Amino acid sequence: MKQPGARNRPAATRAHPVLADVDGHGRLDLEDAARRITARTKAVVAVHLWGLPEDMDALESFADQHELMLLEDGSHAHGATWNGRMTGTFGTAAAFSLNGPKPLSAGEGGFVATDDTELYYRVLLHGQYNKRCRREIPTGHPLARFAVTGMGLKLRIHPLAAALARSQLTRLGHHLTGRQEIAGRMCAALDSVPGIRVPHVPVSARPSWYALPLRYEPAELGGLPLARFLDAVRAEGATEADRPGSTCPLGTHPLFRAPGALLPGYADRQGPTTDDFPAAGHVHATTFKLPVWHREADTHLADAYTAAITKVASHAKDLL
Repeated sequence: MKQPGARNRPAATRAHPVLADVDGHGRLDLEDAARRITARTKAVVAVHLWGLPEDMDALESFADQHELMLLEDGSHAHGATWNGRMTGTFGTAAAFSLNGPKPLSAGEGGFVATDDTELYYRVLLHGQYNKRCRREIPTGHPLARFAVTGMGLKLRIHPLAAALARSQLTRLGHHLTGRQEIAGRMCAALDSVPGIRVPHVPVSARPSWYALPLRYEPAELGGLPLARFLDAVRAEGATEADRPGSTCPLGTHPLFRAPGALLPGYADRQGPTTDDFPAAGHVHATTFKLPVWHREADTHLADAYTAAITKVASHAKDLL
């Protein structure tokens, strides 16, 4: 959630984020979020983590109830759907990134999807300047006079990256079908393995499977630490099995806890402590992830990874 801030905060937003905890599945805890709403709260952000869609029925109802703008972070969820409707089409706007192994990848860059004309013009001015803004913002619009300079920033995606992403759109559906099949195969193989919990996927959701997040239950494996478990899994050849790094509770990042050194306008901003979000901390501490492939030819890789996890779990007592 975001609230408008004091006058000395950066003019780009004059806002600061208000973080909320998650539920046991890693989705936004709406009860906790409701407790943090004030008269100044303007928006709530849905994060489709790992490509598993948030409960958009609940979030739309929540936003309507509290008269908040609904925004979406779809950076993991290109092409994912909720009740047959694509992520990124529920909120006033949605942001998607295109780096690395994303379901839709251009190496780097990103885009914003919105059907709000006024917001679209402001997004243009934030990342573009001159020709495109002069071409797309009507001359009679109050923001048209800023077209040449934009907001003084040049954050637009590189044209080559945009072209790469656009060329993949025709194949995205096929790739997502492949990811769906392989993720289902991996979940089926791991569903009964002690110490491993596969993700809960509501019937309304069709994930894009940016990654396969698995929950680790050490008590079922004699208390074997997750780090030791993963060392053994990697020793079996599943080298890309790892724990989330930067994808962690936001309150642990200095940008949210003490941003003043980087953003002087936020010098008076005191962020949350890590104890403010116990569920998020627990989910992060007990999660590891696997890659999800989309080609039928990669099925053997998926099987090798699940076999490695199964083997290590069956020999957990030997690792203690």
